[in-house]
Amino acid sequence: MSTPTPKPTPRPSSLPRPQAAQVVNASHIDHDAEVARAVTHGRADADGNVFVTTPEGERAVGQYPDATPEEALEYFAKKYVELAESAVLLRNRLSAGAPGREVVSAAKTLQETLPEANVVGDLKGLSATLDTLISDAEATESRQAARAQAAKLAAAEDREALVVEAETLAKQDPSKIQWKQSGARLRELFAQWKDMQRSGPRLPRAVDQELWGRFSQARNTFEHKRKEFFAELDKVNAEGKRIKEKIVAEAESLSASTDFRTVSQKYKDLMSQWKRAPRASRKDDDALWARFRAAQDVFFSARDAENAALDEEFKGNLVVKEELLKKAQALLPITDPVAAKRELRTIQDQWEDAGKVPRADVSRMENGLRDVERALADAEEAAWQRSNPETKARTSGALSQLDESIVDLEKKLEAAKAGGDEKSVAEAQEALDARRAWRDQLAQTAAELD
Repeated sequence: MSTPTPKPTPRPSSLPRPQAAQVVNASHIDHDAEVARAVTHGRADADGNVFVTTPEGERAVGQYPDATPEEALEYFAKKYVELAESAVLLRNRLSAGAPGREVVSAAKTLQETLPEANVVGDLKGLSATLDTLISDAEATESRQAARAQAAKLAAAEDREALVVEAETLAKQDPSKIQWKQSGARLRELFAQWKDMQRSGPRLPRAVDQELWGRFSQARNTFEHKRKEFFAELDKVNAEGKRIKEKIVAEAESLSASTDFRTVSQKYKDLMSQWKRAPRASRKDDDALWARFRAAQDVFFSARDAENAALDEEFKGNLVVKEELLKKAQALLPITDPVAAKRELRTIQDQWEDAGKVPRADVSRMENGLRDVERALADAEEAAWQRSNPETKARTSGALSQLDESIVDLEKKLEAAKAGGDEKSVAEAQEALDARRAWRDQLAQTAAELD
């Protein structure tokens, strides 16, 4: 086999000649030292034919014409060192975290070239080195696969958590949803989903599609509910605006009225209608409420001014009624209902003639007179009860019954004393004392009726 003439290189005879050694688990190799070891595994003849020594015997690897045997041998030894350096590079890649399966594939491909490689070196040792590398890479591949699987499971659980939260948001009662907060949270969940897809491990296609389907459905459901809710809210707001515009129009039409008693009640009715009406949009509701309050203020300011003028006019009446109230209160306590009634009737006639008092004093004055009137009514009722024949008859009958009961109890007491039973004596005495006290009270009532 002919090969191009290489550039001059140091002759093998000038390189150190250490014992051949296998390169295993090295992070780098000493190129010159490895070349020196490699040439010990081959020979070259005077014609430039080069042979590598293997456990099965010599194998021709090529010819290097127009060079010394040492130069020819060194040329093919360097090619061997290139293979060894490839093995070291694969080891370094594995140590750096490269996928184990890629290193396994590359190492096996390299190993498969060794039986026919046109190189001079320790092919058996390099094959053993690659065996070790392949074994380590397969173990690494297994660990990486386990970690990858665990990462996928964790990623699937994280995505599942996002889906569950999104579904929970979508399942809320539309009337209770905080739309702004829930919508913002759903957007945050979507951003997290995209970040997981971008930077997290890839999930199995079926799992990814199933989770995305649920997540997408939750988002669609939420959006559908949101649109329906606000569409219905727009309808309600429109109806609320229509009703409240009508209320405001009526309130404004009444604002100049001087029929204060009647219109005051109408304004109360309009306020009740306002409270029952649906809300308009915030902007419309605030604007309509401002108009409603303005109309009320015009009316009630006029009413208050009118009342203030009347109160000033009624101050003289108040002076008169305060004197009359003092006269009425002087009748208390009532000992002679007939005379008190006659005097109170005169006061009442004068009271009506005195006229109205300021609004702030109406309750105080009316309640004061009512207290005297109630006292007179109570005195009349008490007097009538004392003269009531039926009451007298009931009292007389009760006295007779008590007298009979007292006689019986006196007999029981004597019998108990004769028997020497102290407990019976005490009980009989207690019952007798109670009946006598009751009779004394009833006899006093009867005396008052007479």
